[in-house]
Amino acid sequence: MKITKYFVSVVLFSVISLSSHAAGGPDAKGKFYGAMKTEYPSWFKESFLDFNEDVAEASKAGKRLMLLFHQDGCPYCNVLVERNLAQKDIEQLVRKNFDVVAMNMWGDREVVSLAGKTYTEKTFAAALKVQFTPTILFFNEQGKVILRLNGYLPPDRFKASLEYVAGKNEKSTSYREYMAKAVPVSSSGELNQQAFFKAAPYDLSKKTEGKPYAFFFEQKDCPNCNTLHSRVLIDKETRDVISKFDVVQLDMWSDTSIKLPSGKTMTARELAKQLDIKYAPTIVVFAPDGEEVIRSEAFFKVFHTQGIFDYVSSGSYKTEPSFQRYLADRAKAYQKEGRDVDIWRLADEPAGAGG
Repeated sequence: MKITKYFVSVVLFSVISLSSHAAGGPDAKGKFYGAMKTEYPSWFKESFLDFNEDVAEASKAGKRLMLLFHQDGCPYCNVLVERNLAQKDIEQLVRKNFDVVAMNMWGDREVVSLAGKTYTEKTFAAALKVQFTPTILFFNEQGKVILRLNGYLPPDRFKASLEYVAGKNEKSTSYREYMAKAVPVSSSGELNQQAFFKAAPYDLSKKTEGKPYAFFFEQKDCPNCNTLHSRVLIDKETRDVISKFDVVQLDMWSDTSIKLPSGKTMTARELAKQLDIKYAPTIVVFAPDGEEVIRSEAFFKVFHTQGIFDYVSSGSYKTEPSFQRYLADRAKAYQKEGRDVDIWRLADEPAGAGG
């Protein structure tokens, strides 16, 4: 199995420039819901987007640089600002320890990278393989990325991530180990079950030839895992798409044995560490040849979760490297068919309930 990491990035994703690209057009028949306008805090840094200067200025002030990729209409960016940064303790933690620079992943402003190369915002985002918004990169005093968050994290996990970077804890422990202690979970309870999960013993060396596969890394007593199963995976169309994969659910902290397509046997804990699984739930999706195509590390609702699997099962990843553009095209195709699109809906909510 190739374990090529292709982080479909930062912190959450929505559909590209929702207001102008995905929200239909003259041929659209279905309605489009879920896009949200976000006003970013006035205390974000007004940067000239020369990141050597930004790192140096942050360091001189006893801070670190926090780079936030966003896009117009992104509902996950909206909750990052209006749910996370609106909490006083989180806002104070960020303002005390970070210079925050916001970038539009489809923008045209000139950017100078730490290597001195010139980009536009959108070509810089593409070079960094930013696929989701928000995506957040944290830099140390030498300009090295020490943490990358791909997708929206609830306030408790987001705050713990900030504390990890602000405290320079990367010098003494891994992010994975830090988060396990900072946001502990009980070892009691059971994992949620789905009909599309393969039964033990787990042997992917005998998987269906030419069929993609996926790992669901979860853990017991996991509220976010419960939400995934009870409010996202109850959607029939999503389950139908996932059923096209060989899917194995693993407790990321367990010693459950799994035989990989390569024939190598590992425990779930070992595999989670090798794949750099930081928290539950994380879904890692592979092409039939064993290349990791995309992973979901954060909180996504029905449209995006379904899109992750369809992106791979349809083979679209082979011709469209931008997951965001794929989502936009998918939304427009649905609308032309007369189907409503709601990028902010959970499966137990009616279309339009999210905005």
